[in-house]
Amino acid sequence: MSTESKANNSPLDIVKWLVAIALFAAAVVGNYMAPDLYLEAQGEELPLLFQVLAVVALMLLSAGAALTTAKGQAFLQLLKEANIERRKVVWPTRQETTQTTMIVVVVVFVMALILWGLDSLLGWLVSLIVG
Repeated sequence: MSTESKANNSPLDIVKWLVAIALFAAAVVGNYMAPDLYLEAQGEELPLLFQVLAVVALMLLSAGAALTTAKGQAFLQLLKEANIERRKVVWPTRQETTQTTMIVVVVVFVMALILWGLDSLLGWLVSLIVG
């Protein structure tokens, strides 16, 4: 496996990762500094919608750059395979879910009563001993 990952580390992938990191950093730093810079330049506050749109756009560009790398493609393949496996899961019916939930509620209630009774008994025994 290590030979495959070394073979996939092309110089172009390194450039793509650097671009992705730079775009991510620009989104974080821009989100932090943009309102103050805009206020100084324009004399009014930066509309929140513009700030959110800029951060989302930079994050999407960053993710796009990262997903074009070899590791990004492997991650996309993993997501596709996980989705295929998810479709194979047999989900319980509504009746099975309701019955299981009711069983859990009853068991929790019974255990609560048992623990309350045990706590009361031990408290009573300690009060007898201590006086």
